[in-house]
Amino acid sequence: MFRVGFGFDTHKLMSEKKLMIGGIHIPCDYGCEGHSDADVLIHAICDALLGAANMRDIGYHFPDTDMQYTDKKSDFFLKEVCKLIAKEKWKIENIDTTVVIQQPKLSSYILSMQEHLASVLQIDTNCISIKAKTSEKIGFIGRKEGISAHAIALLSK
Repeated sequence: MFRVGFGFDTHKLMSEKKLMIGGIHIPCDYGCEGHSDADVLIHAICDALLGAANMRDIGYHFPDTDMQYTDKKSDFFLKEVCKLIAKEKWKIENIDTTVVIQQPKLSSYILSMQEHLASVLQIDTNCISIKAKTSEKIGFIGRKEGISAHAIALLSK
């Protein structure tokens, strides 16, 4: 049996915050506002995995009203999601993602993100694709007010 899940996340960009994408610190003058470290890519991947397993979403399992998750590194959530889906005997086949951010350019960080995420997910690096796009200076992303990420995951049982 195969199942596909889709995930999406978006966060506001703010000065004096650390920009974390795919578990990697991206040197920048701003970062994402959020309850945890606000890693938009990891949050989208979590939702894609949970969706494919029909296990709701990241906010259901780790609500932002629960103070134990304040400033938590998003790797924690991804590891916990992996435990949840493994408990139900799901195996990750592949994950495809897109990060949409106007600046900074992410191309030089993609391999590091893939390696980091593959390590956390315990999959081959060739099983996770990361693409980076701008919004061509349109909308809140184009104005450098926010960032978003999309992810799709294929699970098998």
